[in-house]
Amino acid sequence: MFKALVLTQNDKRTQAQITQLEDSDLPEGDVLVDVAYSSLNYKDGLAVTGLGKIIRQFPMVPGIDFAGVVRESAHPDYEPGDEVILTGWGVGENHWGGMAESARVKGDWLVPMPLGCTAAKSMMIGTAGLTAMLCVQALQQAGIKPEDGEVLVTGASGGVGSVAVTLLAKLGFKVVASTGRLEQNAAWLKQLGASDLIERSELEQDARPLDKQRWAAVVDTVGNKVLASALSQLNYGGVAAICGLAGGFALPTTVMPFILRGVSLLGIDSVQCPAAKRRAAWEQIVALLPESYYQEACHEITLEQVPEAAAQIVKGEISGRTLIKVG
Repeated sequence: MFKALVLTQNDKRTQAQITQLEDSDLPEGDVLVDVAYSSLNYKDGLAVTGLGKIIRQFPMVPGIDFAGVVRESAHPDYEPGDEVILTGWGVGENHWGGMAESARVKGDWLVPMPLGCTAAKSMMIGTAGLTAMLCVQALQQAGIKPEDGEVLVTGASGGVGSVAVTLLAKLGFKVVASTGRLEQNAAWLKQLGASDLIERSELEQDARPLDKQRWAAVVDTVGNKVLASALSQLNYGGVAAICGLAGGFALPTTVMPFILRGVSLLGIDSVQCPAAKRRAAWEQIVALLPESYYQEACHEITLEQVPEAAAQIVKGEISGRTLIKVG
C-alpha cells in the first residue's frame, strides 16, 4: 500500500483526496519508482483546484514532475537503486504523476540524477527550472551576450521566471524582472539577482507595433499583451524565448518587429524535449544554480497540504518553488 493524492470529478467538480493505493492500481510503464519529492506549480494548482482544464481523464494523480529511486525496471538504462528525475510527458495530466509515494512510467521519460544533485534539490528546480534553463540556453545559442543589453524576464515571481532571473544573473546578464506583485516580491527578486524591476501592468497596455528599443532579449512566461509589448521593445536582432501562457493564448501584435527589427521568437517546450537535450540542461542548471537559490526561492509542504497550497498558488499568494515531500 502507498499514499497518493487522487483527483476525482463529480458533476464537473474536482475533488482532491489522500487515498491508499496498491502498485497494481498504477498505469502501465517499464519502470517503478519510489517517489521522494514532487513539486507544485501553477499548472498543478489549476489541476488540483479544478479551475483549469488540465486533467484529461479521472481519476488522476497530479504532479507534473517527481524525483525518487527506481524499485523495479524492465528498461535497459535503469536498474533498481538508480536515482531518477521525471519532468513532462503528460504526467499529472493524462498519466499519473508525482503526488504519490509510488509511480510507474516509461523509462524513456526519465533522466538520471545529475552528479551533485539530490531528489529534494531536483524538485526545487523541477519542470519550471528545466524550462528556465532551456530558455536561457536558447538565448545563448541565438548569440545573445551580457554586453548586448538588458534581458527582460516576465512572470519573474513564478517558478520559471525566478529561476530564469537567477540563471541569467549568474551568467552576467543585467536582468529586469517583471511581476504583478512588485511590492511583495521586490526584495526577493533583487536577492535572486535582478538589477531592476518593472510592474507587470506597465507591459499590459495595448502595445504599438513598434516601440522604443529597450531589451536585448526576453524570457516570457506570460504571453498575450505582455509578450506583445516585449516584442515591440526588443532591440534589433533581439530574441524572445517564450514558454508560458498565463496571460492567455492571444498575441496582439503584428509582423513589424520581425520584419523591421529582425527579432526572433523561440518557443520552448520542456514536455517532450529530446532526452539528450534534457540531460544537458539538467547538468548545466545543477552546475549553475548557487546554493542560495535553494534557500531563498523554495519552501516545502506535505501531500496533505497540497489542496490549500494549490488554492493559494492560483490566487498568486505563493512565490517561487513549492516542494512536496512525498516519501
